[in-house]
Amino acid sequence: MSESPSLSYEAARDELAEVVRQLEQGGATLEQSLALWERGEELAAVCQRWLDGAQARLDAALRPAGGPATPRAAGGPAS
Repeated sequence: MSESPSLSYEAARDELAEVVRQLEQGGATLEQSLALWERGEELAAVCQRWLDGAQARLDAALRPAGGPATPRAAGGPAS
C-alpha cells in the first residue's frame, strides 16, 4: 500500500477514517493490524501535508505585499 501523490485531502481523510474504524473493530491479525497502522501513518502524513500547504497559502494571502511573514499564533501546528 503505497501513498499516491495525487491523493486528495478528502480521499486521504476518508481512507484514514476507515483504517481507524477497522483497527478499533479488532479481529485483525497482528500482521493485518500492523499493515493498517502503517497505512494510517501514511494517510495522516498526506493529510498533514495538505493542511500545511493550506496554512502556507493562507499565510501568504494574509501577508501584506512585500511585508515580512506573519508569525504563527502560539499553540499552532509546528512545521
